[in-house]
Amino acid sequence: MTKPHILQMGPYPEWDQVPLDAAFTVHRYFEAADKPALFAAVGKDIRGIATRGELGASAEIIAALPNLEVISVYGVGYDAVDLNACWARGIRVSNTPDVLTKDVADLGVAMMLALSRGMIGAETWVRDGSWAAKGLYPLKSRVWGKKAGVLGLGRIGFEVAKRLQGFDLDISYSDVSAKDFAPEPWQFVADPVALATEVDFLFVTLAASAATRHIVGKEVIEALGSEGMLINISRASNIDEDALLTALETKALGSAALDVFEGEPKLNPRFLGLDNVLLQPHHASGTVETRKAMGQLLRDNLTAHFAGRDLLTPVLS
Repeated sequence: MTKPHILQMGPYPEWDQVPLDAAFTVHRYFEAADKPALFAAVGKDIRGIATRGELGASAEIIAALPNLEVISVYGVGYDAVDLNACWARGIRVSNTPDVLTKDVADLGVAMMLALSRGMIGAETWVRDGSWAAKGLYPLKSRVWGKKAGVLGLGRIGFEVAKRLQGFDLDISYSDVSAKDFAPEPWQFVADPVALATEVDFLFVTLAASAATRHIVGKEVIEALGSEGMLINISRASNIDEDALLTALETKALGSAALDVFEGEPKLNPRFLGLDNVLLQPHHASGTVETRKAMGQLLRDNLTAHFAGRDLLTPVLS
């Protein structure tokens, strides 16, 4: 039987690449020096796309593949896939939710702890001899007993809030509506600005969309204030990055822990001159266990589609 032809938008680890190559005829978009020539040669053969959340599939790429049937996203975010183009042509789309949820939540909480307690600087203090030469490391801020806000109480936001309870933090959240699965101690605050005003730590865990673009703007950032911390483990587009940088530079915002950036991996160099940010390379799901599970689910969705079955984790079905 002829293997289905798919377009691979970006690289995967070897443990995913080998079984992907075994199951499908794979055309590597990211390795093609002449992409129009690639489409001219095999565009009509391609029935599926294997992509990553940050790479997605643009309307132009979708239009170049007249027999495209399915797009499988390695990641929970699918905002880089042109869903309108998919909807218009009946192209199915899947992602890999749940398998990465708890790892992302873990990293968000870890970033809060590391930045609050100055753990990165404290390790340098030990390694460069400052402890011996200068004495104790400067005092930092406690976490327990403070107030945390979660902007977007979806899968990841819920897991973040669960973890924060273990640190005796008061939990508030904002979403389009109150969630019946949120336990009674958690307070629903409809307005993100009001939420930011009330809390010490604001976690951004929203799915990205046109409606959420820059939802964390100047007003929210200023409401969080000079003692507040912003933690983003969602998408860069949810935050007005210029407003964030200005607030960090002027100390209008206390600090920020960030795993995502506009234009990553080439982030704005203004971030590199700040001492009140913790910068991470978009690796909230970056554990061996989770990445293997994500790759398996990506392949399982493609396999299900080409076998005529329902997608396991559909975005558009």
